[in-house]
Amino acid sequence: MSVHVSSKPAGEASKLPAAAWLVLGIVLVAEIMDLLDSTITTIAAPTISSSLHGGPGLIKWLGASYALALGVLLVTGGRLGDKYGRRRTFLIGLIGFTAASLACGLAWDPASIIVARLVQGAFGALLIPQGFGILGSVFPREHIGKAFSTFGPVLGLSAVGGPLLAGLLIDANLFGLGWRPMFLINIVLGAAGLAAGLRLLPRDVGDRAVSIDALGSALLAACMLGLLFGLIQGSTDGWTAAPAAALAAGAVFFAAFAQRQRTAAAPLIKPSLLRNRGFTAGLILGLVFFAAVAGLLYAVSLFLQRGVGYSPERAAVTGFAPAAVGIVIASVACRNLVTRLGRRLSLAGIVATVGGVAVLAAIVTHSGTAASAAELAPAMTLIGLGMGATFSTIYDTAIGDIDPAEAGSASGSLSSVQQLANAIGPAVITTIYFGALAGGPAHAMTLSLLTVIAIGMLSCLAIPLLPSHAQPAGGPH
Repeated sequence: MSVHVSSKPAGEASKLPAAAWLVLGIVLVAEIMDLLDSTITTIAAPTISSSLHGGPGLIKWLGASYALALGVLLVTGGRLGDKYGRRRTFLIGLIGFTAASLACGLAWDPASIIVARLVQGAFGALLIPQGFGILGSVFPREHIGKAFSTFGPVLGLSAVGGPLLAGLLIDANLFGLGWRPMFLINIVLGAAGLAAGLRLLPRDVGDRAVSIDALGSALLAACMLGLLFGLIQGSTDGWTAAPAAALAAGAVFFAAFAQRQRTAAAPLIKPSLLRNRGFTAGLILGLVFFAAVAGLLYAVSLFLQRGVGYSPERAAVTGFAPAAVGIVIASVACRNLVTRLGRRLSLAGIVATVGGVAVLAAIVTHSGTAASAAELAPAMTLIGLGMGATFSTIYDTAIGDIDPAEAGSASGSLSSVQQLANAIGPAVITTIYFGALAGGPAHAMTLSLLTVIAIGMLSCLAIPLLPSHAQPAGGPH
């Protein structure tokens, strides 16, 4: 049995809401699994690294490997759903994601968990892009807005709840398993989602005529893998020939990827989008800003746990709970302002974020590792407010003047860039943190924060290039 709205007689329309809301629940479970697993390592990385004897290199790879695979394959995953059917692709992604989560929970050394995280991200790229398409086939036009309105609060809480959940589970040490239940919990969520999905998701056959640029995806993957491997290994083990060669190879693959996008029949990013100044500015701004704040959160986690000496739970409550409050408040408030204020709201968010980081830097400079939770909370709350305002406005503004026919490609490209930023940012900022650690945790943290401030200020240069206003309600998203 599966839900298929278009096949229901008019007399059964009253049955639609209950069945459709169940499908929405399935899609949300998948989204929650993805967001939790993309954020839990922010807090858990030091603990996992110590447990598996991985050192700084593993801390850098834990988040980067997942975001790398997800970001590179996200657009391709969406097109695979168009080609072979969203239901089939969603269920395959869910099965693979759950199995990879089990592999993460059972990992025995650094290599095994990095490979498992890569696989997890790859199946996440099959799973996540299908959600909106599935909901569009289940909810009629008059109800679809209600369905999409649930995403903001649920996903916002999931994103900020990941580090909090990680801290609680690590300190709880359930069954003596330490950090492993963070991943093993996905077995329960995945099994429940699979059972419900097999019964309720609408069947579709897909369109075999859809083109997929597998070569473009492979070139992008090789490019990002080369750049990240070179950066992480060079900064961790020394700048020998191997990381230098990896960086050079990454640059070559990037050139090949750029050329492929100009010649492919179905490129990952439509050339017409790259010719749109506002969209390109949003793409660059998103890459820079998201990388900076993703790296910032890793630096905060390292400083609180390895510098101040907090447990994972206390670090999550002290460093991330205030930011979580700020993100949720700003995200909700800005939804009603972005259409009117557009890029000015994005600028306000970046300024607030940079201001919060500057306050945090002043606190660390003054108090060092003796900084208290009461001192840190206002700065982290301000950072959260800035992040929430920016997260919820950059991309809505970036697509403010694109052709409606390009909305799907634009959204997929922006989502991919955000994930790639989540891979690059922590690798860069933690490299700076570990590189400066000889001067003490406070010195390493201060240098990391100053780097984030500099990146944030530079990102403001892209604001005038964005469209003045975001898409109006009901516009392409």
